[in-house]
Amino acid sequence: MRTTAIGIAMLNDEREHVWKQNNPENMAVVKAWTDFIRKNLKNVDGSAPEIVTGSEIITGVRSAQKVGEELSRANCKQVIMLYNVWNFPFLCWPFINSIGDVPILSLSNNNGQYPGNVGLLATDGALRQAGKRTHRIVGDLKDKKTQTKVLSWICASQARTTIQNEVFGCYGGHSMGMETGFAHLTPTLKCLGTTVRQVDQLLLVKVMEKVNKTEVKKGREWFEKLLGKRLKYDGKMLTPQTLETQIALYLAMREVNEEKGFDFCGLKGQRELTEYVCLGDVPEMIMNDPYDWNGTKESIVCSTEADAYAAITMQLMKYITGGMPTLFMDVRLYHPDLDIWDWCNSGNHSSWFAAKSMKPEDNFQHITFHPALEFYFKAGGASVEFDAAPGRMTFARLGLWDEKPFMVIVRGESVKLPAAKRKKLNDMTNPTWPHVHAKLECTFDEFLSVFPCNHVLGVDGDCAQSLVYLCEIAGITPVVLGKTKEGLDTPIWERVR
Repeated sequence: MRTTAIGIAMLNDEREHVWKQNNPENMAVVKAWTDFIRKNLKNVDGSAPEIVTGSEIITGVRSAQKVGEELSRANCKQVIMLYNVWNFPFLCWPFINSIGDVPILSLSNNNGQYPGNVGLLATDGALRQAGKRTHRIVGDLKDKKTQTKVLSWICASQARTTIQNEVFGCYGGHSMGMETGFAHLTPTLKCLGTTVRQVDQLLLVKVMEKVNKTEVKKGREWFEKLLGKRLKYDGKMLTPQTLETQIALYLAMREVNEEKGFDFCGLKGQRELTEYVCLGDVPEMIMNDPYDWNGTKESIVCSTEADAYAAITMQLMKYITGGMPTLFMDVRLYHPDLDIWDWCNSGNHSSWFAAKSMKPEDNFQHITFHPALEFYFKAGGASVEFDAAPGRMTFARLGLWDEKPFMVIVRGESVKLPAAKRKKLNDMTNPTWPHVHAKLECTFDEFLSVFPCNHVLGVDGDCAQSLVYLCEIAGITPVVLGKTKEGLDTPIWERVR
């Protein structure tokens, strides 16, 4: 998985008799934090960002420039500035100016013998005076809360700096006139540095005609083996041929993504593909999965209806979690008697969420392929049906208000319900589609009053703090709901503007 390099450096006192005495201890602090980050920052595929430490503790202008240039040559896209003792604050400028405009974390141990906190506040204060959006964490390396905050910040910065130079492949444009799914270039470029290239779905159709037929057959047989009787061929809407068409679409998207350099993508589907080619549910699912019939692979974000801000939210969540699959859902139905949302849509639920296993056979035990609904999807194919496994989740969505970006963030869970209750709820919407029975840490009214659109995105676990850090780094206003916002502080740049 793609990552960006992390730079680590420490500022010190300019006085020679001081730094000669305390530099050995300072270097030990740098090494301890570096070792901790290397040990604990791993992606799903086993990869990890490169960590680059300055060759020396910064004690003057020339050493500040030297260390800054070292990190710049190593292409560090974010910097952790460590504080352990009092330092000369102005040295931050020859250091930072040698690297460039990157996210900055100021990190100090809570050390009473040497005023590291004083150095942090004096130096970080200088950076903020000039408009730098820094973050500050103070605490001992052995403290679990401090460790969690540091890793959350790094994951957030990784997501922001990795997506910065990526391209979203938009197949067909936003679907059915849903303007909240449009790729809004200017605010997206300003905040995230991400651009979009729109390609007509006709290209996919033409590439589908040339994909390897043996590979298509291999995919169909893989699904047939995994699903057995739960692959409900009906001789009309869902046949081996219509399933193979969906598999060919998946292979075509992968091929065009590679050819065009698309890091993530969205598929319009309705109405051209769904009425004349096939339903996109299976190809979208398998794109977002961490495996296919050829084994383990990277989850490639693909949004239904080519919803650009959904895809960007998913891509950010993917990077924050080290490459975990993400969910795309419709905000479908609220059950006030249960305080539960039923979030479902045709397609785009990664099959990983059925049992949260990296083994497809574990997940597909809970999955059924139904014939596509002819009323909506005349070209046919399979609809994917399962209920998401229970567990802690984080839900979010990037949106715009008057062209200004914001992100709604809320913790919650996918709840486990008795089989009869699940069936009753699912029958109220569409029982042939995937469902998440979601309980949120906010009220119905709070959610409804601020949510930007009809598509909500989710990821396993709790990454709310990282999403907030990411928004603050990128200049996106985080709108955190309910209990999720407890313990989160409004940054200074939001208070004084």
